[in-house]
Amino acid sequence: MLFADAPHLRILRLLRDEGPVSRAELGDRLELTRPRLLAEVERLVAAGLIAEAGMAASRGGRRSTLVEISPRLRFAAVDLGASSIDIEVTNGRLEPLAAYREPADIRTGPKVILQRVNELLSKARTDGAYERLDAVGIGVPGPVSFRDGVPVSPPIMPGWDRYPVRELLAREHGCPAVVDNDVNIMAIGERHGGVAHSVDDFLFVKIGTGIGCGIHLAGTVYRGVDGCAGDIGHIQVDASGPVCSCGNTGCLEALFSGAALARDALAAARAGDSPALAERLAASDGLSAKDVADGAAEGDVTCIRLIREGGRRVGGVLATLVSFANPSMIVIGGGLAQLGHVLLAEIRSVVYRRSLPLATGNLPVVLSELEGRAGVTGAAVLASDMAFEQAS
Repeated sequence: MLFADAPHLRILRLLRDEGPVSRAELGDRLELTRPRLLAEVERLVAAGLIAEAGMAASRGGRRSTLVEISPRLRFAAVDLGASSIDIEVTNGRLEPLAAYREPADIRTGPKVILQRVNELLSKARTDGAYERLDAVGIGVPGPVSFRDGVPVSPPIMPGWDRYPVRELLAREHGCPAVVDNDVNIMAIGERHGGVAHSVDDFLFVKIGTGIGCGIHLAGTVYRGVDGCAGDIGHIQVDASGPVCSCGNTGCLEALFSGAALARDALAAARAGDSPALAERLAASDGLSAKDVADGAAEGDVTCIRLIREGGRRVGGVLATLVSFANPSMIVIGGGLAQLGHVLLAEIRSVVYRRSLPLATGNLPVVLSELEGRAGVTGAAVLASDMAFEQAS
C-alpha cells in the first residue's frame, strides 16, 4: 500500500522531520526491538537513505551512534498555480537548496508549462543544487487521479485532461514522481511545517484563482475514491448566479475567487461606487484582488463590502463542512488570503454562527503561516514519501 506505516518508513520520516537521532532513541520512540531496529537501520544505510552522524550523548552506558537522513538526498517540489510556477529543490530534511518563482499561465498547456519546469530544474542542477534527483512532487490546480498521476477534466486547465504528468516527469528526471491537487499539497505542507503542525484533523482552504479544500483527517489527506474530494469551489451557493468555468451556475468559485473579485471590483469602479477602485482603474489597465485589499486598508466602503460578501459565502460552505467533518482547525491560504483579517473575521463569524456549538467551541480559523510556501513544502513531503516507499 502506498505510504504504508512500515518500520523503515517510520524511521525515515522521523529522521527527515526531526534530524539526527541515536539508534537507542529510535528504538524507544518507534517501539522496535533492538534486532529489528538494527536490521532496518543497516538496510537503510546500505541503500544510501540514512547515514551515521557521530556519537550520541551518553545515557549512562555505552554511547549510541547517531543516524541521520542521508545528506545526499535531493527532492524537487513543484507547485503549479493558475498563474505561477513555484519550484524548490530540497535536501533530505526538506530544507530548500534552490528556489524559483515566476508567472506562468496554466492555460498555455502542459507541454509549455512542463518544459519550463524542466528548464528551471536544469538550472538548479547547473547551479549546483543537485547531481541527481531522488523524487519529484508536483501539485496542479485541478482534479487529479492520484492513482494514475494525471489531471482529470480540470476546469481551468485546457489541454491537461489525462496528460501523463507523472510519467513524463519520472522519465525526464530518472526518478519516481507523484502528482496531486494543489490544495492537497498545501494541506500536507501546512501539516508538515505550518500552523497545523500538531493537528491531525483540519481543513486547508485555498482561496485564489479558484477555491479548493484540502481535507486532512486522522493524520492524512483524504482524496476520495477518484481524487476529487474537497472541490468546494464548485458547490452551488446561488442558483441564479453567474456561469462558472465548470459550466454550472452559481458556484462558490464563480461568486468569490480572484477572477470574480476582479470582475466585481471593475464593475464597482465603473459604476462610481468606489473612489479607491476608480482611482486605481484610471492609473492601470485593470483591477486585481490586491487593489481591493489596498482599498479596504484605506477604509473604502465598497472594497470592504466586497471582501465581506465573499467571506460570507465561503463561511457558509465551511459551516456545512464543519457540521459534516468536525475538524479541529480551519486554515485559510491562497492568493486571496492577502485580504487579511476583514476576510478572516467574516469567515469566522459565519462558521461560528451557523455550525453547532459542540463543533466550534474549540475550532480556530486561522491564516496560513507558510503563505506562498505551503504548496512546495507539501510537494517535497510527497516526493520524499514516494522515494522512501520506492526504497522498500
